[in-house]
Amino acid sequence: MEEIQGGLPILKRLEKVAVNIDELDYLAKRLDSFDYIEAAQFQAMAVKTGIFDMKDLINLTFCCQQATVITDFSNLEAIGRHHLVSINGGCLSSELADTDLRMTALKLILSKDGTVTPYGVVYDNGLKLEAVYDGRHLPGYHYEQDMLAVGISSRTVSENSSKITWLYLPCSQAQVERGMMRSGISDPEDMSIWYEDSQLPKEVESALEFKRESLYELNDLAAAIMKLAPADRKKLEAAVKLAEPECASQIRHLAENLDQFEFAPGAKTPEEYGRYMIQESGHFEYDENLEQYYDYTKYAEQRLAEESGAFSDYGYIAYKGFISLEELMAGSQSERIDFQMGGIT
Repeated sequence: MEEIQGGLPILKRLEKVAVNIDELDYLAKRLDSFDYIEAAQFQAMAVKTGIFDMKDLINLTFCCQQATVITDFSNLEAIGRHHLVSINGGCLSSELADTDLRMTALKLILSKDGTVTPYGVVYDNGLKLEAVYDGRHLPGYHYEQDMLAVGISSRTVSENSSKITWLYLPCSQAQVERGMMRSGISDPEDMSIWYEDSQLPKEVESALEFKRESLYELNDLAAAIMKLAPADRKKLEAAVKLAEPECASQIRHLAENLDQFEFAPGAKTPEEYGRYMIQESGHFEYDENLEQYYDYTKYAEQRLAEESGAFSDYGYIAYKGFISLEELMAGSQSERIDFQMGGIT
């Protein structure tokens, strides 16, 4: 690592040192979630304990909150409150109200257990560094929105083992490959996959048989769904109900071709479908002054007779492509065909 810009000053000690990019990325993400108090606790404890190793720095992020750091001696009540919260992992307001916070702060300061650091005077409160990170398998940690958390391991590892590498889909292919390397997996056939924290649309999750899915296909599916707006994710759920896909790749092709479907969200009757098409679809110039002359049901029944569609809890959806749904889900390219009043457009 040649140079680190921004972030916490303590990370400067990683410059001119060989680092693992995944470990650095993980550490940076954990530190990014820290408030200014946690940042002071982390940096002060890193100085006090003399930690330079990336593994130990990562492990310190899981326990540094137990330490007390004083950066301002002018407010004894604030110091006492911070100390109680640190040693107890939090405090009820009633407990704080019943405690002499000034006396708590004075006892701490007069104990002479503090260590002066560039980030404040730190009291470790008996903190012990535990090996949450074993140097190979990064613990699970959600940093930003993802579609699916998957743990990968060799087939010889049990589900409750700590030797599971967590990936958050979608991610880059390089991250998948590095995750496999961390778990000692050279052959995808030798890989077990564990699933949790799915943010996939309900119908998508129900259609997947996770145990037989390819990690790469799941990653591609997560990437396709991540690009969809919330309204299009509902449309995808309706398309899944209609098409009944059997694997991740088929669902992905549906997600990538939603423009081949006509969708009337919330429509559960022909009249509601007709009303949506005439008023909201954008295919017509609706005139509210002619409301009494529109026969929504008749128009919808005409379309229903020409379409391969279905009503569901999500609304009405119809496939408009030239090729069959089976061909579309297999990856063939389709074009949209749209029936309007008066013929094909």
